[in-house]
Amino acid sequence: LVLPVAAAAVYKQWIPNTNFETASNWDKGRVPCASDVVHFEKNEVISVFVRSPHALTDMYLPLNGEFVLASGAGFAAFDGSWDPGCDSGATVRFADAEHHAWFNPTLWQAVSPGGELEPSGRIFSVDEERVPCHYDDVIFQPETSFRVNVDSSRRVIHLRSISLMGQELSSPEAWAGYLQGPFAPLQFHGNGTLQVTGTGCPDKSGCACGNAPDLHRICAALLEASGRQCPAPACRSPLQPLGHCCGVCGATINLDFTPDFDLQKYRDRLIEALLSQPKYASMRMAISKVHKEQTFLGVIPRISTPLIQIVLIDDGAGVQTGTMVEQLAADIMEDIAQHGETLGISSGKMEVATGSRQAGSHALSRIIAGTVLGLLFGLLFLGGILFLYRKGKLRLPALRLPWLWDRAEEPMSPELASDRGFDNPMFDVEPPSADPGEETPQEMVPKDHQVFYLNPLYDASETET
Repeated sequence: LVLPVAAAAVYKQWIPNTNFETASNWDKGRVPCASDVVHFEKNEVISVFVRSPHALTDMYLPLNGEFVLASGAGFAAFDGSWDPGCDSGATVRFADAEHHAWFNPTLWQAVSPGGELEPSGRIFSVDEERVPCHYDDVIFQPETSFRVNVDSSRRVIHLRSISLMGQELSSPEAWAGYLQGPFAPLQFHGNGTLQVTGTGCPDKSGCACGNAPDLHRICAALLEASGRQCPAPACRSPLQPLGHCCGVCGATINLDFTPDFDLQKYRDRLIEALLSQPKYASMRMAISKVHKEQTFLGVIPRISTPLIQIVLIDDGAGVQTGTMVEQLAADIMEDIAQHGETLGISSGKMEVATGSRQAGSHALSRIIAGTVLGLLFGLLFLGGILFLYRKGKLRLPALRLPWLWDRAEEPMSPELASDRGFDNPMFDVEPPSADPGEETPQEMVPKDHQVFYLNPLYDASETET
């Protein structure tokens, strides 16, 4: 029986614990033995589940904490008898559990309703959806203790249900009663508050995860675990899916949908019709509803638009890697073109970035190509009009183009022209000064005298006798 998406639940299980018998909870990397001294920090707030009996030399307890003892579990003083596996007599300290954060995706795993680990399969989740979403069920394993930091950018973190110590709390009243008990303050700390709603996603087209306000916490936890930087992508221009921390090489498809769209049915359709094909054996897909912010002029946030995001990646290797991703994306787009109206899909946009080459956005490439061609034709058209206009082949009586060369061809005013002269290399005489108080050079003659010229090739002194 396939449940509709409104009723289908996603189960996420918390991985760390604060159990006494977990070796990684101790600074020596092992469980304390009889000759050891167990040390809990005085101000440490902790809940510790103990499965079995333990003999210890000594133990320092916290001021605010609890031990949850399973049947037959407990502590006893070491009687000094020889223990072949314990002759160190060291001081073993309990590790700090305060840093285990709710929004750390590496601390969660997808499980079945019974708590069994789900196989990785062909479906994966973007980083935002790897921690519990608004309509998910959270499971803390039975017979375990834990401590979780629920610091959040939101005051309330909504969940469908919480199971802990083998008990499922699926109503707001039951959860409120648990929060008022003695255990919750030792298990949950931070500025956020968990709230159980008991309701699943009411929309068959899916519901957004709701963790976008804390995506920066999710990404910080992931980057800290991976060396504080995203892995280097194999493609030149990796894609950035919504809700994902690092760029990916592969393909994304964004779908606009109608009220008839059913996310669960469409996911099943893609798995059965395409992902199950042998040639797509290395493909993995994430599909979910996300909200994309629309901005005014590309800067000012305006509205948030829901869309269905499909992310395709190839876990395989070889020359076909990337080619198969692009082929799968093209197959999905072809299926949408043929059956989109029946499926409740109004439009789709595909982007591809592979390890071998960058295909880019098909729609964006067409827009850029059209824009460039339009500009070229526009420039050629204007250039032709200007050429014909300059040659006199085209009359534009209502058009006046005050170009620079028009200014250069305008006749110079007579007043300015009369003041201009030319330089004669054979006649080096300064023009008369416009200042009446300035003396007239000797070479110049009065205006009422006859004008004559001095010939520099002729020396008058040579004619005198």
